[in-house]
Amino acid sequence: MRGLSGDFSTMPLKDLVAYLGSRRATGTLRVMRAGVRKLVLLRDGQVLSASSNQPREFLGQFLINMGHLNEEQFSKAYATQRETRVPLGKILVMTALVAEQTVRGTLTLKFREALLDMFRWEEGEFSFDAGAVAEVEGVDAHVDLTDIHREAEFRETAWQAIRAAFPSGNLYLTVDESRLPEPPRPGTLDAKLVKRIREGLSLDEMAKVLHASDFLVYQRLYALYRLEAVKVLTAPPPGRQRPPPSDDEEAQVVDVDVIGAESPTSEVIQAARSFLENGNFRDGEVLARRAHEMSPTPGTEALLRSAEAALVGVLRREMLDKPQVPSLRVSTAQLKTLQLSAPERYLLSRIDGKRDLGAIISVSPLKELEALKYFRAFVDTGLVKLIPR
Repeated sequence: MRGLSGDFSTMPLKDLVAYLGSRRATGTLRVMRAGVRKLVLLRDGQVLSASSNQPREFLGQFLINMGHLNEEQFSKAYATQRETRVPLGKILVMTALVAEQTVRGTLTLKFREALLDMFRWEEGEFSFDAGAVAEVEGVDAHVDLTDIHREAEFRETAWQAIRAAFPSGNLYLTVDESRLPEPPRPGTLDAKLVKRIREGLSLDEMAKVLHASDFLVYQRLYALYRLEAVKVLTAPPPGRQRPPPSDDEEAQVVDVDVIGAESPTSEVIQAARSFLENGNFRDGEVLARRAHEMSPTPGTEALLRSAEAALVGVLRREMLDKPQVPSLRVSTAQLKTLQLSAPERYLLSRIDGKRDLGAIISVSPLKELEALKYFRAFVDTGLVKLIPR
């Protein structure tokens, strides 16, 4: 196919990506806007490489934000890269700092974000030069343009839900750590977000300081918002003055139950793997299960089984390694007023102050993982306390 050039006012990037993807194009795509430059290499409609002059889109920054790499490790690897000219991803794998699968997954995330970030641009110029592209050195990774196009449609809905919760990037938040799915692990995005919230940064300031894509920051904050772990402050923290919202920060409220509920399977799989690699096995197992329900394949089944094994291992260590006897923290009368499922009522009815958790689960008709998850929720919500025997 021949080359193309133009601007986003005449051909939005979404349309361009659909065009190149449907024609399984091979060539080099260059995009520019207000000092931002991006270079994307395509082969048969697949993204082989996506580079940018924005630091937040560098591979190292993605690895740091996802908790796969700390800043000291990155500095050493980057120094080696400058000396040897070997791609960063390959250096990280060769030195065993990051697993090859993790680097590959982060590269695909980087490719997606580099393109999807531009889908919201209203201005900018592009040029596409058709023709063979050189082999990309380093860890092999690729993303199909048609998958990116489908993901863009999901993100339009996701952004509506996010903006309904956070109408302005100038808002400030407060955090209730007792409602977090688990204590944030040092170096993870959750830990960094909690720290920045406590420092009194606005939403946009957080994205800027973390050098992370807007969507990754806002999506995670929205997930925590749904858990009521973060809430919007009605007034700025002491010493901060909230600027007035701009016209384009107004959002239409939409009814979306869960962020990513309509996400393509590939997006859910990617998110599940990211959570699992970061040690967040609870969210990872939930997303892996959703991916398998959306598109049952040997791949999604293997991912789900891996997530289940990881989660059951964590819950066993937390709750079964040492004998603990569950005890109700509410009265029987209060218990009757709660809306509980049949499995929940069954498990709670087996609590007698004598049998330990292992004994209750061993005779339960539920799978071990299901029973452990229920008891973990009972403890987290204050229904049950565990007393060491």
